[in-house]
Amino acid sequence: MIIIDAHTHLWKKQDGYNQNGRVFALTDGRSNFGGEIRQMMPPYMLNGENSAEMLVSNMDYACVSGAVVTQEVMDGRQDSYLLSVKEKYPERIKICSLYDEGESYGVDGFDGIKLCACKLREQDLTKHFEVFETAYKNGKFISIDLADGDKQTASLREIIQQLPDLKIAIGHFGMVTTDGWREQIKLARNKNVFIESGGITWLFNSEFYPYPSAIKAINDAAEICGFDKLMWGSDYPRTMVEITYKMSFDFITKSKEISEGDKARLLGENAAGFYGFEGVPEITPIKHML
Repeated sequence: MIIIDAHTHLWKKQDGYNQNGRVFALTDGRSNFGGEIRQMMPPYMLNGENSAEMLVSNMDYACVSGAVVTQEVMDGRQDSYLLSVKEKYPERIKICSLYDEGESYGVDGFDGIKLCACKLREQDLTKHFEVFETAYKNGKFISIDLADGDKQTASLREIIQQLPDLKIAIGHFGMVTTDGWREQIKLARNKNVFIESGGITWLFNSEFYPYPSAIKAINDAAEICGFDKLMWGSDYPRTMVEITYKMSFDFITKSKEISEGDKARLLGENAAGFYGFEGVPEITPIKHML
């Protein structure tokens, strides 16, 4: 089985913001999160750098063939670093530039453009039509994290109607633990809109592994839009403060409530087609000490 991770993060130097102020890396996996100290990364990320080399090492260990690196305003713009990452790992890594209101954003060299739509000052996505149109005209996909529930689904639906051939990946599994999440999933009934599960283990963290409610939500979403429209994502490295990288998907591989064919689609086949992964290696597992 080819496994593709549709939602990861990398940064050379974390320097972004949230509603309370600056967000920047400290040491031992910790960050200043708008004035509050948070464990942002696993503690073995000692110097605050969240490197591609460490991600690829985790991918190799867990037998993940490819990954998509999205961005987040809390981490700060990582465009330059991600271009160097893609140059080093051209077959295994796809990268997004970051769209932030009032600032320029990259197109050349990137595979997609990321919108943290839930954090935009102007929440009506039709007011940001230009970035969607730019992505379409340049053959890029849009990676988007929407506000909770159906707050932005109507405006995104209007964009989908105007740009039906634009590829859009909706993150965080539609913010599955919030009211109205199914409205985001319904958008994937459109031919080029997909749902990726980055952060689903965060959203069900209080339940914890093996996340039976997450499995139920995956099956519920499949009833709405079909397994052909669902993709797995880890939200690495933030979710790795509680679980290992492999745990972020093997609760799916071990589930008896999802068929083997649907697991293959969810864990890799759909993402390979959507993001254009070609020739990714099939990783051979290494026997470990246990």
